[in-house]
Amino acid sequence: MRAQDLPDFKDLPPVPGMPPGTAWGIWDKNGERDNCGSLNLLTPENTKEAQKEIRTGQGVALNWSLQRVAEPGFAREQPKHTFKDLTPLGLAAFDEVIHINTQSGSQWDGFRHWAQQETGLYYNNLKHDEIPDPAHVEKNGIHNWTKRGGIVGRGVLIDYVAYAERHNIQYSAVTRHEITIHDIETAAKEQGVEFKPADILIIRSGWVKWHDEADEEARIKGARDGHEHVGVQGSKESVEWLWNHHFAAVAGDAIAFEAWPPKAPYRLHDHLLAMWGTPIGELWNLEELAEVCKRENRYSFFLTSAPLNIHGGVASPPNALAIF
Repeated sequence: MRAQDLPDFKDLPPVPGMPPGTAWGIWDKNGERDNCGSLNLLTPENTKEAQKEIRTGQGVALNWSLQRVAEPGFAREQPKHTFKDLTPLGLAAFDEVIHINTQSGSQWDGFRHWAQQETGLYYNNLKHDEIPDPAHVEKNGIHNWTKRGGIVGRGVLIDYVAYAERHNIQYSAVTRHEITIHDIETAAKEQGVEFKPADILIIRSGWVKWHDEADEEARIKGARDGHEHVGVQGSKESVEWLWNHHFAAVAGDAIAFEAWPPKAPYRLHDHLLAMWGTPIGELWNLEELAEVCKRENRYSFFLTSAPLNIHGGVASPPNALAIF
């Protein structure tokens, strides 16, 4: 279904047993269950249009270093990187072994990560106990994003850090500071951004900037042990605005895209991941991107992302590039 054919939030057909505004079945086709949600908006035609954003050819990598978060939050494991010497095989060579929690650093949240909390159901009616079951490995696995050709489209940056400075808004990234839809729309207008259907919305909140500038004690207190973080406000207005703009995906530099902890009934994780099938990117490094956008005086760009091709995967580093 094309973006222009999607119903407004208030007109989404009811799904039995689920809250209003659930988009299950929207992208099912020929009797086959959909596993890609709003990524279906990224079509070849959309890609050809997005390539018009490439003018200078400069690329900006958006992955933070895997080892950067030495003390991950939410009890996630630290990345481990070890070398494997192949000289015992008669070779002057090395392999390596990398052990990571796919959400300890820059990440995409896939559709197996988060359920609608009251029902315990994941995108398109996947049950919690079906996720580790090999019989259901095809459902919602992040490998489906690779099968469809990865994530390629037009990215748009909303630089809330710069916006807050312009408007004398003072806050800490490790408090539950809410970025409102009014803030996003005003920042977009000031930046000269016009949103388009199937855009990949990226919001710079300043969380990575805070982490890079903080000392070790502050990082442990704020990142590992902290329970409050800056992010987009979870509200009725936010939910309706996000759906009605028909973004293919959303992402940011915060530890959670939404202001944390979330508050029912408008948890954005519930709506984006479980109810709509919209990927959420978190902990992306947007510092260089913000500098390039400011220098070029434009905040849209061609964006590519190649998630890990793991059958039945829950999440992945984004391996994302912005190209100007």
